[in-house]
Amino acid sequence: MKLSLSVRVAEPPKQKDVTALPFDVLAAKAKAAGFAGLSMRASVVSVDSPPERVRAVRKTLDETRLAVSMVCGDIPLAANNAAATQALRNIGPYLDLTQALGATLIRVMMHGEDDVPYAQRAADAAAERGLTLVHINHWGTTFETVEESLATLAAVGRANFRVCFEPGNLLACGAAHGPADLARLVPYLANVYFQNIRLDPHSPIVFPSRRRGPAHVRYVPIDDPSGIDIRPLIETLHREGYEGWFTVHQPLFDGQDVDAAMRLAADFLLPRMAAR
Repeated sequence: MKLSLSVRVAEPPKQKDVTALPFDVLAAKAKAAGFAGLSMRASVVSVDSPPERVRAVRKTLDETRLAVSMVCGDIPLAANNAAATQALRNIGPYLDLTQALGATLIRVMMHGEDDVPYAQRAADAAAERGLTLVHINHWGTTFETVEESLATLAAVGRANFRVCFEPGNLLACGAAHGPADLARLVPYLANVYFQNIRLDPHSPIVFPSRRRGPAHVRYVPIDDPSGIDIRPLIETLHREGYEGWFTVHQPLFDGQDVDAAMRLAADFLLPRMAAR
């Protein structure tokens, strides 16, 4: 497996359009911590960025020898708001950005059955360029459970339309998210995202799932088993022969700096990525 870091780690709380660090500083820190790639979001570069910004980001990636694990090309995709599915209806700019960054995986969102034909056409356009569309297990989408994910993947019916396993969102949606559930998705898996959460009715953080309603969650340290114990899930990935990206999608805690967050994640996960 290859360890990736979402640039979300440098986004200020409740902000998805900026990072608190210049990208070259963030990339250098990620490389020094041991990450092999970055998961890109619109806070760094988007489909609306001018060409010179895209070229500057690519130059930094090349200089630091960091790959791009996946591209989330606009703010609505990161926020999963009502406009999140528009990328499927105009996929060209997202394919262009992904190729410009030297990546192959593109994040998309589906909110209902009416998105299926757009997903099919977008996947066909991506296939012509050797690219893959990826849908995360996420509240408010047709991927809130493993069963829904498999049904949507079958409905789209494209080999280059795949899934990113995200146990935190599955937990918030009241869905099974253990080793056996992960194993069912492995044949369709293109990425794994991990943010460690636990359910907490007193938390102000709410994931508005469709199947269970508002879920109050609290972020906990990435190595805290009181949330999601990632270790048996990593063991499952090894056992199933998964060799793709594993992405840390953890936000910063109050008072935590980016360096400390990166070191904690890398020190906890890198030995487990290598373990067999």
